[in-house]
Amino acid sequence: MRWMFLWLIVLNLFYYVWHQQQAPMRATEIAPLSHVQEARRDIRLLSESSSPQRRETIAQGAGEEVCLFLGSFEEQDAAAAVEQRLLSLDIQSNVQSVDAAAGVDYWVYLPPLASRQASLRQLRELQARAIDSYIITQGDLANGISLGIFPLNDSAQSVMSRLREAGYEPQLRELTRAHRSFWVRIAPQSRRLADEPLLERLAFDFKGLQHQLMQCEGVASQP
Repeated sequence: MRWMFLWLIVLNLFYYVWHQQQAPMRATEIAPLSHVQEARRDIRLLSESSSPQRRETIAQGAGEEVCLFLGSFEEQDAAAAVEQRLLSLDIQSNVQSVDAAAGVDYWVYLPPLASRQASLRQLRELQARAIDSYIITQGDLANGISLGIFPLNDSAQSVMSRLREAGYEPQLRELTRAHRSFWVRIAPQSRRLADEPLLERLAFDFKGLQHQLMQCEGVASQP
């Protein structure tokens, strides 16, 4: 029995070895070189994957220079004094002006008539009634008659009511009232020289002087 058992073990070993030799070898799949190169081309840095529009926006943002402005001044001479102080310190600067809306005025007028002679006759009628008026000499209302410019709409409406009672047809036009101030613009290349100690000295010497950062082209140059 023992020899029979050993004989079966040997047969099993022999069968196992024979079966391994008969089994087909499995080929290992290797990707073609062209596929590997294509995969490498698909790998990009994050900076490269940004859209062209985003890169253009970033470039534009970097190109918008910011300047330091000192002001504001009611008189150009006061701004020029600060400019001269900065130039003496080799800080490039220049005076610029800005016009800001400061309210609305109300202009009461009579439109131009067919001829200047007719408008002059109408002007004499108004003056005979003791109504303040004068002829308009230029602009789109030339030869019309101005009846006054008023800071309040109620005042303008009161004059218009009085004129209508006298048989006239006045009209109203709103005029934007502008306020001009002056600023000293420090050039971008000199901005580092305008440090806090200097700004404090300037604020002490020029009462009410303020400073703020704005786009370099945000203020109109003084002609």
